[in-house]
Amino acid sequence: MTKSALIVWGGWDGHTPEQSARFVGGLLEAHDFKVTIEPTTEAFADDGLSSYDLIMPAVTMSRIEREELTNLLAAVRAGTGIAGFHGLMCDSFRNEPDYQFMTGGQWVAHPGNIIDYTVNVTRTDDPVMAGIGDFPYRSEQYYMHFDPSVQVLATTTFKGDIFEEIDGVVMPVVWKRHYGKGRVFYSSLGHVVDEFQVPQMRTIFERGALWAAR
Repeated sequence: MTKSALIVWGGWDGHTPEQSARFVGGLLEAHDFKVTIEPTTEAFADDGLSSYDLIMPAVTMSRIEREELTNLLAAVRAGTGIAGFHGLMCDSFRNEPDYQFMTGGQWVAHPGNIIDYTVNVTRTDDPVMAGIGDFPYRSEQYYMHFDPSVQVLATTTFKGDIFEEIDGVVMPVVWKRHYGKGRVFYSSLGHVVDEFQVPQMRTIFERGALWAAR
């Protein structure tokens, strides 16, 4: 049976939201999903939102109307999956703690901006991470406020060369959780669409999105 996905893009152009949305749409189409891509959060207010098997926000530093957010939260609680990456899911709506409670976290900093760091796989027994070991990565190293109830699949460790007070802090990079009947998947990797050319990053997100889908 064909599954359906809604991808909504918008917000800050620096995260290549449209290009990233179309790339991940292609990943889903390769798994026989019927993909709908919309350029506005108005799509979240649609009466048929809960009929989608998967929702992907690709929106950064934007705003969402109360009706849109209420409908989105209800759809996920009822069983629609949600998956996303970087600031396009966990820096979408800074003024909406209910949204952040659903996703499991919110971006707060990326010390040093684009830097080299290591992603450490912590759950090699999870199907999302199967066969993937620790790997080097060059991008923004996300410092997150996160929900301690999330199931962490990968982490990164901060160095104190910019802020000595965070030296040695271990921060989640990839997690999953449940929100009602819905599955939630997040990866902080993916600052721009070109990062999907990193095989480990692309594989983790692809598997995570498939896991999240109803």
